[in-house]
Amino acid sequence: MESPYDDPRSVDELISAALSEPDEDHAWDAIWVLRWRGTREVFDRSSGLCRSFCPVERKLGAAVLGQLGLPERTFPDPCLGILLAMLEAEQDHGVISSILFALSHLGSPEAIGPAARFRDDADPDVREGVVHAMMGHEDALAIEVLIGLTRDQETSIRDWACFALGTQVEVDTRDLRAALAERLTDEDDDTRCEALVGLARRKDLRVISPLLEALSSKSVWSMEVEAASLIADPRLYPELIALRGWWDVDEERLEEAILACSPHLESCS
Repeated sequence: MESPYDDPRSVDELISAALSEPDEDHAWDAIWVLRWRGTREVFDRSSGLCRSFCPVERKLGAAVLGQLGLPERTFPDPCLGILLAMLEAEQDHGVISSILFALSHLGSPEAIGPAARFRDDADPDVREGVVHAMMGHEDALAIEVLIGLTRDQETSIRDWACFALGTQVEVDTRDLRAALAERLTDEDDDTRCEALVGLARRKDLRVISPLLEALSSKSVWSMEVEAASLIADPRLYPELIALRGWWDVDEERLEEAILACSPHLESCS
C-alpha cells in the first residue's frame, strides 16, 4: 500500500472499498487510509456506520473508530463513548468482536467492566477480543479475566492471555503466577513459552526444571533462551553453553543469557 496520506480516494470511495472489495488485503488498505486520515468527515461517516442496521457496516464503523487518527488519535473520547454504547446493545458476534478490538486500541480503563461481560462468550473471536481489551490494564478485574482466559479451550486465546499477564503488566500475585505455572506444560509451544517468560520475569523458580529440559532438547525456542536470561540462574549455564555449538536462531540473545546465568557473576556478587 502507498502512503495513506497519498491516497486520492474520497471518504465515500474508501468506505465503499472497505465494504465491497473482494480482496481482503485491499479492503484493509482502505480501512487503514480512513484511520490515518482521521478527519471530522471520517469520524462522522464512521459514527453513522456504527448506527447502521447492517452488521457489516457496524463492524467497519467500530474498526475505524478504534484507531482513528493514527498516529495522533483524533476524537478519542467520542470514539470511546460510541463504542461503549454499541457494546451495551450489540447482538452480532462479529460486531462485538470488532468493538472489543477497537476498545483495546483506545486503551481506556472504562472498557474493562463492559468488555469483561463477554469473557465466557461462546464465540472464540469475542473471547479473543476480550483478551485484547484487558491487555495492559493492571485493574483487578482485568487480571481476573485474563487469568480465567489462560485456561481457554482455544490455543490463541491462552497464548494472548499468558502474554498479557506475563509481559504486559507488572502485577505479581500468587493467583497470576499459578495461572502461568499451569501453562508450563501447555501443548501449545507459544503459550508455554509466554508462561515461561512471565514467570521468569518474576523470578519464579518453577521455570528452572522445564527450562533445563527445553534447553537440552533438539529444538530450542528463542523465548526459552529469553526466559533463561530473565531468571538468571547458574543451573542453566551448562545447557546454554552447549547451545553455542549449534543454535543460531538469536546468537545475541544466547550470549546475554549465558552472561546472566554465569556462575562467575554469582561468585563475584
